Amino acid sequence: MKAAFADRYGSPDVVQVREIERPTPTGDQVLVRIRAASVNRADLDGLEPRPGFVRLFMGLRAPRNSRMGIDAAGVVESVGPDARRFKPGDEVFADLFGADQGAFSEYVAVSETKFQSMPIGLSFEEAATLPHSAVLAVQGLRHRNGRTFKAGDKVLVDGASGNVGPFAVQIAKAMGAEVTGVGSTDKLDMVRALGVDHVLDYRKVDYTREQERYDWIVDTDAHHPILKVRRALKPGGVYVSLGGSTWPIIRNAFAGPVLSIGNDRWAGLMTWWKPFNLPDVDRLKELIAAGQLKPVIDRRYPLAEVAEALRRVDDGQARGKVVITMDGPAEASET
Repeated sequence: MKAAFADRYGSPDVVQVREIERPTPTGDQVLVRIRAASVNRADLDGLEPRPGFVRLFMGLRAPRNSRMGIDAAGVVESVGPDARRFKPGDEVFADLFGADQGAFSEYVAVSETKFQSMPIGLSFEEAATLPHSAVLAVQGLRHRNGRTFKAGDKVLVDGASGNVGPFAVQIAKAMGAEVTGVGSTDKLDMVRALGVDHVLDYRKVDYTREQERYDWIVDTDAHHPILKVRRALKPGGVYVSLGGSTWPIIRNAFAGPVLSIGNDRWAGLMTWWKPFNLPDVDRLKELIAAGQLKPVIDRRYPLAEVAEALRRVDDGQARGKVVITMDGPAEASET
């Protein structure tokens, strides 16, 4: 089988596809034939790595785990002796974060607990866009304590055209919010097509300097100082950052919560992320079934061109999700 590896840190150019032996499932593992995978910022953060201090956990000079890819959708090929949840032929999807990754490959064998049944009616390509980014979007619109905004509240999504943003926009609209999407000049039409009420071109407008105030802000890649984003919040408002480079992450993780003590506005890094959390996956399935959530696919690449797929996301060119396909045209799930 073919699989993608990054044996050293660097740009997407370090990623190589090579032949390895197909794994055999043991214990509660399932062997899944991957039909499609999607690229996430998390894949690129592991290549650089970003933020820099994660080398302490991933490997100082080179990644301890060189397998690539976390989002996958495919078909169960065989199961280990202790597997009970799935059988051969079942269509499944997963976020393989914390399971040695390996979504950018033709097959993967991991514990069946990592997988869930695919949403009804979605192609493998569409399902592969959901596990990491869409779950992040759900959780970014909810505070650690379960608090969220109300119908009619004003929500701003900064980075509305990327990996997480299109999901956050659609979920916020489904919850009845008045949504503002922030993107670059060349992507504003795509952001409008998501159903936003307002668009802002970040190259022309700094929302932290405008008069408008928001009940909830989701920032997919933090750049603004924490004090500035706090000023963009209404009383009782919440600013949630999902990532960024090293210093914005540190600043949002520590300074934000400290500044929020005794204040009616909360701002900081989302530290309550739970990868592929089952209630959130079920929520996504509900939204998809109701026609309120639709994956946005920017471009498809074969596995042999995985480096080009990563580069398109890294360069900021993608409008929505970039998908890696393992074989022929994807088919809709009917189960």
